[in-house]
Amino acid sequence: MTEEQSSTENAATQPESAPSPVEPTADAPAATPQPEAEAAPAEEAPKKPRARKQSTAKKTRTVELTLTVTGTADGEWQADLMHAGKRVVQSLPVAAAAVSKAAAELHQDISDTIESVLNQARQQHEAKLAELEAEVERVRKALAELES
Repeated sequence: MTEEQSSTENAATQPESAPSPVEPTADAPAATPQPEAEAAPAEEAPKKPRARKQSTAKKTRTVELTLTVTGTADGEWQADLMHAGKRVVQSLPVAAAAVSKAAAELHQDISDTIESVLNQARQQHEAKLAELEAEVERVRKALAELES
């Protein structure tokens, strides 16, 4: 066998769709290695993962309620409640004992302040009671003198 016959035989035994890795064929040009940056378009470049900002809204949902409790020197208390800028309750009468109990449940500092206000009101009421008892006694004496 001659060299020509041998190369023809080799070409015949190899499938036509797969060109020889060494010899380029007329159908397929020789492959030249390309750098990876040129081979892959810019769109296919690996994207950097975006850092997610953690929202604190999911962790700390807050509701703003404003409760205002006011009292007079006479010991009369009332409550106002606001929610999201809207007045929900206005001038609702509240018992002094309920104010004292609620303050004790909230915090010692709040309770101490409210108790001092309540004590002042108690003292004023006790003084007024003493005055009224003295007046009642005077009226009784006056009434007793008129009956005799």
